[in-house]
Amino acid sequence: MDKSPHAFRTISEVADELAVPKHVLRFWEGKFNQLRPMKRGGGRRYYRPEDVDLLRGIRLLLYEEGFTIKGVQKILREQGVRFVMGCWQLAADGDPAAPISDIPDVALEAAQEASASGQFGPGRVIAGPGASALPATPAQPAGGLSNLQVEQLNAVMAELEACRAMLSASKEN
Repeated sequence: MDKSPHAFRTISEVADELAVPKHVLRFWEGKFNQLRPMKRGGGRRYYRPEDVDLLRGIRLLLYEEGFTIKGVQKILREQGVRFVMGCWQLAADGDPAAPISDIPDVALEAAQEASASGQFGPGRVIAGPGASALPATPAQPAGGLSNLQVEQLNAVMAELEACRAMLSASKEN
């Protein structure tokens, strides 16, 4: 017997419906404070229909659209819970690209902000079809950045360079 669409669901039911493991749902609860299932005695979770819709939106953004957790957190902060809840509905209703066109390109915005604020030194630009432009040289100390942040940015840039080299090598084969 199927449950009413307005019935509360257990973590097992939600995990089966979304095709994600239960531990992932628990992890998402820690990362997205907007997600708060009811907890009964013994810590048993019960998800409201709104919780399930939010989880569907989060899953769509993470798994199908390739956003990072921080990217989805930013979308939730800036666009709101209703926007994320509606993403999966718009994708399911027909045009899968429809909801995504309204989602800000978080990576592009971050790169543009960093470039505009002078957080990166001069250098060539990594760009490809559909890629956002990022300076390829290590970050230079700039106002507002700590030495640790500069080191972290340099480490990320080194990783990106290594990835680019691997991609180039694979294209040659």
